[in-house]
Amino acid sequence: MRGADGYNESLFTTVRLESFVPADRPLRPIRQWVNDALAQMDARFS
Repeated sequence: MRGADGYNESLFTTVRLESFVPADRPLRPIRQWVNDALAQMDARFS
């Protein structure tokens, strides 16, 4: 390996991804609809 082995803590975060998307964004219900549809098709994927 070349160079120093460095660790940059600023690359990591402990904040949940949901906190980056405002509650009133249309992506939130769409994501839930997609998750529900995929959950219903779980047996087919298995």
